[in-house]
Amino acid sequence: MTDHLRATVTAARRVVVKVGSSSLTTAEGGIDPARISHLVDVLADARTRGVEVVLVSSGAIAAGLAPLGLKRRPRALAAQQAAASVGQGLLVHRYTEELARHGLTAGQVLLTLDDVTRRAHYRNAHQTVTKLLELGVLPIVNENDTVATSEIRFGDNDRLAALVAHLVHADLLVLLSDVDGLYDGPPTRPGAQLIAEVRSEDDLDGVVVGAIGAAGVGTGGMVTKVEAAAIATGAGIPVVLTSADNAGAALAGEPTGTLFHATGKRRPTRLLWLRHATDGKGALVLDAGAVRAVVERRASLLAAGIIGVQGEFTAGDPVDLLDPDGRLVGRGLVNFDAAEIPDLLGRSSKDLKRELGAGYEREVVHRDDLVLL
Repeated sequence: MTDHLRATVTAARRVVVKVGSSSLTTAEGGIDPARISHLVDVLADARTRGVEVVLVSSGAIAAGLAPLGLKRRPRALAAQQAAASVGQGLLVHRYTEELARHGLTAGQVLLTLDDVTRRAHYRNAHQTVTKLLELGVLPIVNENDTVATSEIRFGDNDRLAALVAHLVHADLLVLLSDVDGLYDGPPTRPGAQLIAEVRSEDDLDGVVVGAIGAAGVGTGGMVTKVEAAAIATGAGIPVVLTSADNAGAALAGEPTGTLFHATGKRRPTRLLWLRHATDGKGALVLDAGAVRAVVERRASLLAAGIIGVQGEFTAGDPVDLLDPDGRLVGRGLVNFDAAEIPDLLGRSSKDLKRELGAGYEREVVHRDDLVLL
């Protein structure tokens, strides 16, 4: 473990660090200045070693609770958004002050799920964060809670952090929690053992992963952290999971927490978005031949193989691909609006070009914009 961890961490030149609400706030919900100060000291130390750092920080909603006189995180989305509106400024202001002690500048980046599911949006997000890093800024990323709706949410900042790690081509993702790693059962249970390394899903067989955290200010638990680790490692990015108290040791490559080894290779960003960060806005029903072509030959989806369309969507939206029995086989970015597709069903590209023009000869879903599920 020691050699693997040290080599993985010390070789990383660009690192995404995610910290949860429970690691930044008091039990009452307000910002804990000492915790943020400690975290910033750790991040600044990494910067002095030449490491580019992107921070994905929870805490905006939690930071807004006390100023609004709220005892705990509200359940209603509108109340959460109000708390985020108040808390986001307080949170970033605190980071800005603490980073200034080290001569560093903070840059706020607020993302919605739409920003990483639409090609133009995620390209812009990538360019923005990359430019901030080039300028020596430390980007602080959070979900844009004030405008996100219940239908377009990441759901937790652990998953957001995994997607951001891929977005910025990070070499390492560090997930900071209020627990010092992944255990084979509830950490409070006598005899629970820390799992030092996870090389594949097989290493998690028999592991009981339950919700943790007693502060009542976060949404993520150990389940979301393991899921986030799977997203990142499946895309070629190793993950260290440990506590915020051990952040310095983790970024220095010391043996702490749990190391999740990369299991896959880096893949096009939009395919990761499609698999892990989207729900279909509608669906296309494929005939058996089209299912075989898409699944077995990894071919593009043509109008000739579509027998039905469901829901409302516009060109560029993610849509589910269903077999004749309604089973989900894939998801892809569609090239046509839902209203256009009924006129295309079952027709060859040549016929469509001849009758409707060259713009209708293209694929309904290109294979480069398609993932199998």
